[in-house]
Formats: sequence, C-alpha cells, structure tokens
Amino acid sequence: MAAGKGAPDFFYKEAQRLGYVARSAFKLVQIQKQHKLIKPGSSILDLGCAPGSWLQVACQSLGPFHNGGSVIGIDHKKVKVPSMHCDSRVQTVSADVMTLPKHQLRELSPKKKGFSVILSDMCPLVSGITTKDAALSFELGMRALDLAVGRVASVCNSDGDNQDEERCDDPSGSDDGGVLRVGGHLVIKLLESEDAKEVSQICKPLFTKSSWLRPKATRPSSREIYLICQGLKPETKI
Repeated sequence: MAAGKGAPDFFYKEAQRLGYVARSAFKLVQIQKQHKLIKPGSSILDLGCAPGSWLQVACQSLGPFHNGGSVIGIDHKKVKVPSMHCDSRVQTVSADVMTLPKHQLRELSPKKKGFSVILSDMCPLVSGITTKDAALSFELGMRALDLAVGRVASVCNSDGDNQDEERCDDPSGSDDGGVLRVGGHLVIKLLESEDAKEVSQICKPLFTKSSWLRPKATRPSSREIYLICQGLKPETKI
C-alpha cells in the first residue's frame, strides 16, 4: 500500500461493499448529507457523469420511485446507467459539455423548464503542471456556471486580456439564459487556485449562499475542492 493511501482504500472498499461503481460516490453522499440539495421530485443534471457513481447517489437521494424526479447524466464517454441504486428515472447522454447548446440541455429537462440541481464533477486530465491544470479546471467550472445561469458578462469584461475574452466565448453559440431553475442549486468541482477563488466571487451575488467543501473521500494528494452554490436568485438569470 502506498504511503498516504489508507483513507482512499477505505472508501474504495466501502464503494465495493455498497455497490457503488466508484469511491467518488461518497463525495456526493457527504455533500447531500450536509447541504440536502436533492429533494423528492428534483430534476438533476450531472455534468461529467462517468463512471456513474454520482448518478447512483443522485437517484438514491430522490427517494422511492413514486416520489418522482429525474437524473440526466452528460459525458463525452458513453456511460451505462449502473444497475444498482438506479432506476428508470436515470438517463445518460453522450455529448461534449463544452459545445452542447443550452437549448438542447433544456429539452432534456422535465417539461423543458430546466433543472433544480446541477452537479459538475468535471475535471481535466491532470498533467502535474499546477498552473495549466488550474486553468483547465477554471474553464470547466466556468462552463458549468455558464450552462447553469447563462453567459457571465462580469468575467468577460473583467479586463482587456484576449485570453480572458477567449475563455468567455460561448462555444454553444448565442444561447439565451441558463438551464438552472430559479431557486436551484449548483455544485462545481475545481482545483484549488486563485482561479477557483475567482469562480467563487462570481457565484456569490448569483446565489443566496455559497460555500466550499473538501469531502473526506478526496485523496490526500488531490487539490480538488467543491463549490456549493444554493438558491439561484431570480434577478441573476441572464
């Protein structure tokens, strides 16, 4: 056993014992236990859903089938809905989140009215180059935020740097508003950095509450951290 891998081994074994497809399930278990984002009847969008452990926890959190609700998972990989802890309320779509038009996402939501919870566990392939990894994580995080609330103009106008302008270009075109319902919740995985703090500052005025969480199931060597945004304000839909 490698040094510092004791805690991750516990979560790996627990995942196997409980039928989760990955140890990452316990990250959402803790988020849900502490913040109770998912309620009976919630419509959930899971961005970067592979390998499917968050689909399992999301469906479990909806409660019994008669409670209703839905879970849509998006990933560039083809993800099979896990047989354990999931039912017909869970569906997956193979698509590139970075280019998927918002109107297509909205069409996947109940009555095409958007989602009440958006979960982003997207993370870049870590290169080991801290600044590069942080920049890629920032792009994924901002994409999740953009899909949720619409184009965030404050970032695009933050300075005259051409690189920032490229960051803010909406790859899905001039789609209107986001797909998160007013009052809805957003979870974004980021790598700890100044860029991550910037995402937090952008989110603060958009939601009634925002906070950071580093789940216990996170590997000791990882810099990942989750931004929990609760209660999208009506006036922030753009």
